[in-house]
Amino acid sequence: MTVDIRAVGRGAIRAELGRLAFDLFCQHGFAAVTLDDIAAAGSTSRSTVLRYFGSKEDVVLFALDPLGDGAVGALGDRPADENDWLALRRSLDTAIGAVTSDREDALALFRLVWQTSALRARLAEKQVLWREQLALRLQARVSDDETALRAQDETPLRAQARAAAALECLVLAVEHWVNTDGVHPLEELIDEAFDAVTPLSPGAGSPGPQRRKPEV
Repeated sequence: MTVDIRAVGRGAIRAELGRLAFDLFCQHGFAAVTLDDIAAAGSTSRSTVLRYFGSKEDVVLFALDPLGDGAVGALGDRPADENDWLALRRSLDTAIGAVTSDREDALALFRLVWQTSALRARLAEKQVLWREQLALRLQARVSDDETALRAQDETPLRAQARAAAALECLVLAVEHWVNTDGVHPLEELIDEAFDAVTPLSPGAGSPGPQRRKPEV
């Protein structure tokens, strides 16, 4: 089905092109669909598609932008007296909710990403950007009475390492969620992954991680 994107408000054009492209990718596979195909589905030109997306990979992965952007924003709002690892975990809550609000669509999106090497590679590039942004937020999380102590402890390298570990826990949890067809709540899988690295301390509004029964 084709849609004339000129009838869509400018602010929604990117989302509409992304939706049309995702339908094509699911039907024909990522490699088989070209930018010209996406343009034709939206009754527009290839140059217009490239105006909104820098590459074919970005047509898919822009849907995950709220994940990184949301986590970075939420981390900046976490209480300063909350330990960094718990703050990183809690910062993912709203972002995960936004990306997975439609469970079946989210599973289809992540399956496409996991099955396509070009998309996995582009996602890894996005992770580097998210890592850097999260690390900067971690370094800024200093309360007035502990400025000297936290500043000494939260070196750029340590902040980058924590942020990288948090993102890898997220990616592994999502991969497991997809491979098990979303049987377990994604939030519980993320808790389990985080807890395997460093136990999440209950408190600061968190009920602590929930344990899943071992799979058989």
